[in-house]
Amino acid sequence: MSDTPRDDDEAEFDLGISLETVATVVDHIRAIQEEEEGEDAIDPEDEEPEEGEEDFDEDTLTAFIEELNEDEQAALVALAWTGRGDYEPEEWEEALRMAKERGAGTDTAAYLLGMDMAGDLISEGLAAFGISVEEVER
Repeated sequence: MSDTPRDDDEAEFDLGISLETVATVVDHIRAIQEEEEGEDAIDPEDEEPEEGEEDFDEDTLTAFIEELNEDEQAALVALAWTGRGDYEPEEWEEALRMAKERGAGTDTAAYLLGMDMAGDLISEGLAAFGISVEEVER
């Protein structure tokens, strides 16, 4: 066992995707799903986007996710599954493998957007590894 102190940024293993990318996806999914839930209650003309606020829509998210490589897309799905309780952190490699197998040739963005509370599930998946998505710099 090493007496060398570990850096806070050093993880026990590699998730296969950057935390900034995960946080961006979580932000987009939450914004899209919140908008869908409150469609009838909010008049879109009443809302002014704040300065610097990104446009959170399905097309933007889909394009962002499609630009990710297969491993990164699988990591997003595996994080959602971990957050949902399908896998434990110790089973990460198995979750990744299954996400790659099941995700081959499919639309990851559509899959995640079709999942209830996907942003929260991905966030919970990170939390299972001791990482708070709210603390990730964007």
